[in-house]
Amino acid sequence: MNEVIVGSTISALATGIGAIPILFFRQVTHRWRDILLAYTAGIMTSASMFNLIPEALAASNLLIITIGILLGSLTLLILERFVPHTDLEHSNNTFQIEGKAFLVIAAITLHNLPEGLSVGVSYASGNDSLGTLIAFSIGLQNAPEGFLVALFLVNQNINKWKALGIATLTGAVEIVTALIGFYLSSIIGGLVPYGLSFAAGAMMFIVYKELIPESHGDGNQRVATMSFILGLLTMIYLTEIF
Repeated sequence: MNEVIVGSTISALATGIGAIPILFFRQVTHRWRDILLAYTAGIMTSASMFNLIPEALAASNLLIITIGILLGSLTLLILERFVPHTDLEHSNNTFQIEGKAFLVIAAITLHNLPEGLSVGVSYASGNDSLGTLIAFSIGLQNAPEGFLVALFLVNQNINKWKALGIATLTGAVEIVTALIGFYLSSIIGGLVPYGLSFAAGAMMFIVYKELIPESHGDGNQRVATMSFILGLLTMIYLTEIF
């Protein structure tokens, strides 16, 4: 239990840590934003395909994996109908500042739900190293995400310290969902493989629908692609280390 609290807290706080540079500057080129987005996409893809899904498959079968992945994807698809996606770089200027900020905060918080779930379920899987690995990988991709959220808020004339606090809070929801995932998986027998594949499906939905399109929208496809591959390799090396 202590492990899931510590792991989820560290991965969640990485969102705020990543946002700290916003206190010193407020401008980042399209190129670097695309690089950061693609890198997080690579980490999430690798964590899903090389860690969550294989672990779920080892504890179940293809039918359960299919059900879990589809449920994860469909859940995000349904939720996004109620919380519209707001591009951090190409937001519609017809929104009020408060409205834009709310949409960004809601969208990022929504995206953090399956990430926290994946941490909690991983700790409940019985594989001692999986929980630590997933928590660390989620923390890695939370850092640039927190920076981009804080950057957007600052560019909407929100105070830098307030933007830093909001970015940190968007990651804090992962602690709650991690505990929920851990408790449910510990109490309900056979739920772990469903939870792992559900988290993988939700994360891949975010990668394909949000991160990859955003990172390829400003003519930086080549450098973004290489950054995506670097994210994949980062997680492969972490897997070997753990």
